[in-house]
Amino acid sequence: MSCTVTIPNSPVFSPSRRPLSCKAAPASPEPAVAVSASSAAPAPAPAAAGSPLRPFALRALLREEVFPSPSPQLASAAAVASVPSGAVLKRRRPAPLLVPASGATAAAAVAAVEADPTNEVEEEGEEFAAYCRRGKGRRRVEMEDRHVAEVALGGDPQVALFGVFDGHGGKNAAEFAAENMPKFLAEEFKKVNGGGEIEGAVNRGYLKTDEEFLKRDESGGACCVTAVLQKGGLVVSNAGDCRAVLSRAGKADVLTSDHRASREDEKERIENLGGFVVNYHGTWRVQGSLAVSRGIGDGHLKQWVVANPDTRTLLVDHQCEFLILASDGLWDKIDNQEAVDLARPLCINNDKTSRLAACRMLTETSISRGSTDDISVMIVQLQKFSSS
Repeated sequence: MSCTVTIPNSPVFSPSRRPLSCKAAPASPEPAVAVSASSAAPAPAPAAAGSPLRPFALRALLREEVFPSPSPQLASAAAVASVPSGAVLKRRRPAPLLVPASGATAAAAVAAVEADPTNEVEEEGEEFAAYCRRGKGRRRVEMEDRHVAEVALGGDPQVALFGVFDGHGGKNAAEFAAENMPKFLAEEFKKVNGGGEIEGAVNRGYLKTDEEFLKRDESGGACCVTAVLQKGGLVVSNAGDCRAVLSRAGKADVLTSDHRASREDEKERIENLGGFVVNYHGTWRVQGSLAVSRGIGDGHLKQWVVANPDTRTLLVDHQCEFLILASDGLWDKIDNQEAVDLARPLCINNDKTSRLAACRMLTETSISRGSTDDISVMIVQLQKFSSS
């Protein structure tokens, strides 16, 4: 006779205690399993009647019919079904694979960095001198500062351009600006008649430089300070924390204002544009990232870190002795008046060798006080451009 038995305590229903090593998808409840005696595997023949083992054989046969052994497929399904819905089981992270560089390879890389000709750059002309040195003890290895000196901008001997570009996040933006801004400014100057229109031309030149660099889809940015000199006139512009300081009869006249995220007007401008400025380890940063609020590049922050420069125009008279253009690597360790005091004895006689020595002295003084940043210093003699 055939019979069907439903067993609620079957291993199919009981949760497995076997640990799993992966996350299981939620399982729907298993239906009750019907076991039919007629479809079960044939049982072994019972012991002969009267045998002392006959009661044990009958008991084993009954147990096999009522509690059949689950198949491997059912056991696997039961194990998966036992994982609670939504449970997340941690997976152990594999050990990292470390590939040590050979001593020769590391030494060659260090030698290549130290032999880079841009680590220390000096240039001098009839009216200017520049000295740049790569910072030591920094995690980034390449020199990120650049400078430019165009004594006949756009082929016009009456117009000169001098500039310092301090890169961050790599040299790309500073290098691009130094190579291309003179061309963009010369194009804009040809469109104006001088006077107050010069400041607008400078602004458009900065924005054009920024626009063309962003098209390259390269990372990084650059702070800038530039000086355009014509007979009797000086136009100084900056975006970022590079600075211009004029020696006026031995007194420091700061011609620019650093665009740092800590400035209240810059904070307000950024917040009005939907951004934020936070203090991170003692330094105010745009979107918690960049300490300067203006510059060339920085495409990921372009909505807030704009390229529009602040520009100032002034007359060059007999009291205007020389102009110092430098990156923040100098100004972080030397204040404005001290820079003028250190450089003036070497610059007052309008000797180009002494001007270069003054640039080197300012740089070395900053390094001796603990600067590890790239430092670029340019000194421009102003007597030639005086209106008197």
